[in-house]
Amino acid sequence: MSPADSPQVGIVLGSDSDFDAMGGALEVLRRFGVPHEMTVASAHRSPARAAAYAQAAAGRGLRVLIAAASGAAHLAGTLAAHTTLPVIGVPLATAPLSGFDALLATVQMPPGVPVATVAVGSWGAHNAALLAVQILALGEPALARALSEYKQELARGVESKDAALQQRLAVAVQQSAAG
Repeated sequence: MSPADSPQVGIVLGSDSDFDAMGGALEVLRRFGVPHEMTVASAHRSPARAAAYAQAAAGRGLRVLIAAASGAAHLAGTLAAHTTLPVIGVPLATAPLSGFDALLATVQMPPGVPVATVAVGSWGAHNAALLAVQILALGEPALARALSEYKQELARGVESKDAALQQRLAVAVQQSAAG
Protein backbone atom coordinates (compact mmCIF):
# COMPACT_ATOMS: atom_id res chain seq x y z
CA MET A 1 0.00 0.00 0.00
CA SER A 2 1.48 3.34 -1.02
CA PRO A 3 1.19 6.41 1.23
CA ALA A 4 -1.49 7.75 -1.11
CA ASP A 5 -3.52 4.58 -0.47
CA SER A 6 -3.12 4.72 3.30
CA PRO A 7 -6.47 4.92 5.08
CA GLN A 8 -7.67 8.44 5.77
CA VAL A 9 -10.95 7.47 7.44
CA GLY A 10 -11.22 4.93 10.22
CA ILE A 11 -14.62 3.35 10.82
CA VAL A 12 -14.96 1.77 14.25
CA LEU A 13 -17.87 -0.56 14.93
CA GLY A 14 -19.01 -1.27 18.46
CA SER A 15 -19.78 -4.82 17.33
CA ASP A 16 -19.36 -6.86 14.16
CA SER A 17 -23.17 -6.96 14.00
CA ASP A 18 -23.04 -3.23 13.08
CA PHE A 19 -21.39 -4.01 9.73
CA ASP A 20 -24.59 -4.16 7.64
CA ALA A 21 -25.87 -0.86 9.03
CA MET A 22 -22.65 0.84 7.92
CA GLY A 23 -22.77 -0.34 4.31
CA GLY A 24 -23.79 3.10 3.08
CA ALA A 25 -20.65 4.62 4.58
CA LEU A 26 -18.46 2.16 2.71
CA GLU A 27 -20.29 2.92 -0.55
CA VAL A 28 -19.79 6.67 -0.15
CA LEU A 29 -16.10 6.38 0.69
CA ARG A 30 -15.54 4.05 -2.26
CA ARG A 31 -17.46 6.38 -4.59
CA PHE A 32 -15.15 9.25 -3.70
CA GLY A 33 -12.04 7.09 -3.70
CA VAL A 34 -11.27 7.79 -0.05
CA PRO A 35 -9.02 5.12 1.45
CA HIS A 36 -10.53 3.75 4.65
CA GLU A 37 -10.36 0.96 7.16
CA MET A 38 -12.83 -0.69 9.49
CA THR A 39 -12.36 -2.36 12.85
CA VAL A 40 -14.34 -3.48 15.89
CA ALA A 41 -13.68 -1.93 19.30
CA SER A 42 -16.17 -1.57 22.13
CA ALA A 43 -16.23 1.28 24.60
CA HIS A 44 -17.53 -1.17 27.20
CA ARG A 45 -16.17 -4.62 26.31
CA SER A 46 -12.74 -3.53 25.05
CA PRO A 47 -12.11 0.01 26.30
CA ALA A 48 -8.32 -0.32 26.12
CA ARG A 49 -8.58 -1.39 22.46
CA ALA A 50 -10.83 1.58 21.63
CA ALA A 51 -8.50 4.01 23.41
CA ALA A 52 -5.39 2.56 21.76
CA TYR A 53 -7.00 2.79 18.32
CA ALA A 54 -7.90 6.44 18.84
CA GLN A 55 -4.50 7.33 20.27
CA ALA A 56 -2.64 5.77 17.34
CA ALA A 57 -4.99 6.94 14.58
CA ALA A 58 -3.39 10.28 13.68
CA GLY A 59 0.10 8.80 13.75
CA ARG A 60 -1.03 6.18 11.25
CA GLY A 61 -2.31 8.86 8.86
CA LEU A 62 -6.01 8.71 9.64
CA ARG A 63 -7.69 12.10 9.41
CA VAL A 64 -11.30 11.39 10.45
CA LEU A 65 -12.89 8.71 12.64
CA ILE A 66 -16.44 7.40 12.30
CA ALA A 67 -17.84 5.49 15.28
CA ALA A 68 -20.97 3.36 14.97
CA ALA A 69 -22.65 1.94 18.04
CA SER A 70 -26.03 1.07 19.46
CA GLY A 71 -27.49 0.98 22.94
CA ALA A 72 -25.46 3.03 25.41
CA ALA A 73 -23.29 4.06 22.41
CA HIS A 74 -20.29 5.48 24.24
CA LEU A 75 -17.88 4.52 21.46
CA ALA A 76 -17.73 7.90 19.69
CA GLY A 77 -17.11 9.68 22.98
CA THR A 78 -14.46 7.19 24.00
CA LEU A 79 -12.62 7.71 20.72
CA ALA A 80 -12.99 11.50 20.93
CA ALA A 81 -11.56 11.47 24.46
CA HIS A 82 -8.36 9.87 23.13
CA THR A 83 -7.69 11.79 19.90
CA THR A 84 -7.66 15.27 18.41
CA LEU A 85 -9.06 13.97 15.12
CA PRO A 86 -12.65 14.79 14.19
CA VAL A 87 -15.00 12.03 15.34
CA ILE A 88 -18.38 11.44 13.72
CA GLY A 89 -20.84 9.32 15.68
CA VAL A 90 -23.44 7.13 14.02
CA PRO A 91 -26.08 5.99 16.51
CA LEU A 92 -27.52 2.61 15.55
CA ALA A 93 -30.94 1.22 16.36
CA THR A 94 -31.59 -1.78 18.57
CA ALA A 95 -34.59 -2.88 20.56
CA PRO A 96 -36.30 -1.72 22.67
CA LEU A 97 -35.60 1.98 22.11
CA SER A 98 -35.03 1.93 18.32
CA GLY A 99 -31.83 3.96 18.49
CA PHE A 100 -33.11 6.79 20.68
CA ASP A 101 -30.79 5.67 23.47
CA ALA A 102 -27.83 5.57 21.07
CA LEU A 103 -28.72 9.00 19.69
CA LEU A 104 -28.78 10.58 23.13
CA ALA A 105 -25.56 8.86 24.20
CA THR A 106 -23.78 10.04 21.05
CA VAL A 107 -25.06 13.59 20.84
CA GLN A 108 -24.85 14.55 24.55
CA MET A 109 -21.09 14.99 24.84
CA PRO A 110 -19.67 17.30 27.51
CA PRO A 111 -17.75 20.46 26.57
CA GLY A 112 -14.23 19.66 25.40
CA VAL A 113 -15.05 16.27 23.88
CA PRO A 114 -16.87 17.07 20.63
CA VAL A 115 -18.53 14.39 18.53
CA ALA A 116 -20.37 15.28 15.34
CA THR A 117 -23.55 13.21 15.42
CA VAL A 118 -25.59 12.18 12.39
CA ALA A 119 -28.93 10.45 11.96
CA VAL A 120 -29.71 7.04 13.42
CA GLY A 121 -28.99 4.03 11.23
CA SER A 122 -28.32 3.81 7.51
CA TRP A 123 -29.05 7.48 6.80
CA GLY A 124 -26.50 8.36 9.45
CA ALA A 125 -23.94 5.95 8.01
CA HIS A 126 -24.30 7.57 4.58
CA ASN A 127 -24.10 11.10 5.97
CA ALA A 128 -21.18 10.31 8.28
CA ALA A 129 -19.13 9.24 5.28
CA LEU A 130 -20.19 12.34 3.33
CA LEU A 131 -19.21 14.54 6.28
CA ALA A 132 -15.84 12.79 6.44
CA VAL A 133 -15.37 13.43 2.71
CA GLN A 134 -16.29 17.10 3.21
CA ILE A 135 -13.71 17.41 5.99
CA LEU A 136 -11.04 15.82 3.82
CA ALA A 137 -12.04 17.99 0.85
CA LEU A 138 -11.01 21.13 2.75
CA GLY A 139 -7.42 20.28 1.85
CA GLU A 140 -7.97 18.32 -1.35
CA PRO A 141 -9.26 20.34 -4.34
CA ALA A 142 -9.98 17.24 -6.46
CA LEU A 143 -12.17 15.84 -3.70
CA ALA A 144 -13.91 19.21 -3.36
CA ARG A 145 -14.69 19.14 -7.10
CA ALA A 146 -16.04 15.61 -6.81
CA LEU A 147 -18.32 16.73 -3.97
CA SER A 148 -19.55 19.65 -6.05
CA GLU A 149 -20.35 17.28 -8.92
CA TYR A 150 -22.15 14.99 -6.46
CA LYS A 151 -24.32 17.89 -5.25
CA GLN A 152 -25.15 18.77 -8.87
CA GLU A 153 -26.08 15.13 -9.48
CA LEU A 154 -28.43 15.25 -6.49
CA ALA A 155 -30.06 18.41 -7.86
CA ARG A 156 -30.50 16.82 -11.30
CA GLY A 157 -32.13 13.84 -9.60
CA VAL A 158 -34.68 16.12 -7.95
CA GLU A 159 -35.39 17.83 -11.28
CA SER A 160 -35.92 14.45 -12.91
CA LYS A 161 -38.25 13.32 -10.13
CA ASP A 162 -40.22 16.56 -10.37
CA ALA A 163 -40.60 16.14 -14.14
CA ALA A 164 -41.96 12.62 -13.59
CA LEU A 165 -44.32 13.90 -10.90
CA GLN A 166 -45.61 16.67 -13.17
CA GLN A 167 -46.26 14.09 -15.88
CA ARG A 168 -48.18 11.88 -13.42
CA LEU A 169 -50.24 14.88 -12.31
CA ALA A 170 -51.08 15.80 -15.90
CA VAL A 171 -52.26 12.23 -16.59
CA ALA A 172 -54.35 12.26 -13.39
CA VAL A 173 -55.97 15.55 -14.40
CA GLN A 174 -56.75 14.18 -17.87
CA GLN A 175 -58.24 11.00 -16.41
CA SER A 176 -60.31 13.02 -13.96
CA ALA A 177 -61.64 15.26 -16.73
CA ALA A 178 -62.46 12.25 -18.90
CA GLY A 179 -64.18 10.30 -16.15
